[in-house]
Amino acid sequence: MKKEMVKKVFACGMSAAMVFAMAACGGSSETTAAAADTTAAAADTTAAADTTAAAADTTAAAETGLKDTYKVAVVKQMDHASLDEIADAIVAELDKLAEENGITIDYGQVYSGQGDQSILMQIGDQAISDGVDAIIPIATLAAQVMTSCAEETKTPVVFAAISDPEEADLVGIDYVTGTSDALNTDFILDMMLAQNPDVQKVGLLYSLSEPNSTTPIAEAKAYLDAKNIEYVEATANTNDEVISAASVLASEGVDAVFTPTDNIIMAAETTIAQTFAEAGIPHYTGADSFVRNGAFTTCGVNYTDLGTKTADLAFEAMTKGMDGMEDFYKMDGGIITVNTETAAELKIDYSVFADMGELVEVTTTED
Repeated sequence: MKKEMVKKVFACGMSAAMVFAMAACGGSSETTAAAADTTAAAADTTAAADTTAAAADTTAAAETGLKDTYKVAVVKQMDHASLDEIADAIVAELDKLAEENGITIDYGQVYSGQGDQSILMQIGDQAISDGVDAIIPIATLAAQVMTSCAEETKTPVVFAAISDPEEADLVGIDYVTGTSDALNTDFILDMMLAQNPDVQKVGLLYSLSEPNSTTPIAEAKAYLDAKNIEYVEATANTNDEVISAASVLASEGVDAVFTPTDNIIMAAETTIAQTFAEAGIPHYTGADSFVRNGAFTTCGVNYTDLGTKTADLAFEAMTKGMDGMEDFYKMDGGIITVNTETAAELKIDYSVFADMGELVEVTTTED
């Protein structure tokens, strides 16, 4: 009888255990399902939030009359420090403008024409074929080629760093505008004489293929003629020719060399800077990129500011049209940049420049 009772109790206990076990399994399943539902709901909420944000961006763009996406081609004439700095500033500003306006500005890669007109033409034709909303060429040859490519479609061309837009035939065209880094040639030569009043012979180093150089070289000749200072011209159109021309000027015994914002000369600056330094000849140039690559000094514009201004103009041209825009916008200069390493090698005291404008000291970087 007791055995039977024990068996019954044991059986009841087992049954109860099974019931509790089943109940526990049932509770776990329901909890998992609830958690899954919560996760799904959270995902839906996140997706809804993303959709709402996207809709808000679209609405914001619509309210300002903007498209969701604009395509831009940024085209450098070649690769060197000045043009790279400008391009970097342009794309940074385009990114900023896109974020501020809730739109996309697609500029893809920054193209380089490698100083070759045929390559620039291919880039320009492809940009027009791709239906870009604007082309931003950097430097004169790039601007001239892009203007030609856009002639039929009238796609806005907003150039950067054209020293003499009139000489380059880039004015009076209704789909073209941009920024100018025109030099104050007389001021740079004033700097030359302030540092060394005894200058007797000046070398003029430039490229005949650079429209940027035409006006400032003419201005330099007029300035030196007026002061009865002799000058020697040396021209070059390739990197090897620039190196050879610099050697010729050094052998001529010039007291200083002047080069405007000439892209051909700039591309060889890291090499010729050493030639001039070893000969004790200060190189006065048209842009701070020359100075960062070893030239002695310049007085010119800030190329980051110029790139930013160019991007702003391109955005205006794309979104509001070209009506009312000027042929070009001249950037303020007045920034004197000195390479302190070159000054030390030349044993030059440049403190006189501190009274002539804002003075920036740099060292040599091969970029």
